[in-house]
Amino acid sequence: MNGSASDATGDSATGSAVGPATRVRVARPSRSLAAAERFYVDGLGLEVLWRTKEHVPGEHDLLMVGLPGAHWHFELTHDPEHPLEPTPTVDDLFVLYLGAPADAALIDRLLSHGGTRAVSHNPYWDAHGVTVADPDGYRLVLCSRTWS
Repeated sequence: MNGSASDATGDSATGSAVGPATRVRVARPSRSLAAAERFYVDGLGLEVLWRTKEHVPGEHDLLMVGLPGAHWHFELTHDPEHPLEPTPTVDDLFVLYLGAPADAALIDRLLSHGGTRAVSHNPYWDAHGVTVADPDGYRLVLCSRTWS
């Protein structure tokens, strides 16, 4: 291994640039980064990995949440000069495979930190978990199944 980025993230056998160690960022707009932080950090238990300290004209305000060392994180953006209205659909999902039913205290915490219980568009998610919409209307599924 020569230490190149493709060796660290890709699959040299198939020539793919994407592999198990590929870092993933999911970015989406938010009406309120403070409300998003309450939901994802205080409610769900993620950590703030980075945030803008002050608004810089011409740039977005950013909040990155996730887990230290994980290969993924959320980047929530807000542009006070040209705000985007979040436009989630009923099938825009962030699914966490918990391997057990979601703890009632976790669900209560999500609801008390700006979440709203939702019926899933796909009945599979209601049969195998709980769906909670975040303050912008994007859906979090706490799935009782595992993903192997």
